Amino acid sequence: MIRTIVIGSCVFVQGLFERQIANGDIVVRVGSQTFTGRPVNG
Repeated sequence: MIRTIVIGSCVFVQGLFERQIANGDIVVRVGSQTFTGRPVNG
């Protein structure tokens, strides 16, 4: 599933959902890199 996250105040990353961590953030994969951030709702 493709998910969008926000890193910092205005950097958005869209990638494949990997997992959700305990604090509510999610991890997405873009190629061989993973990014952690707050999910974008809407």
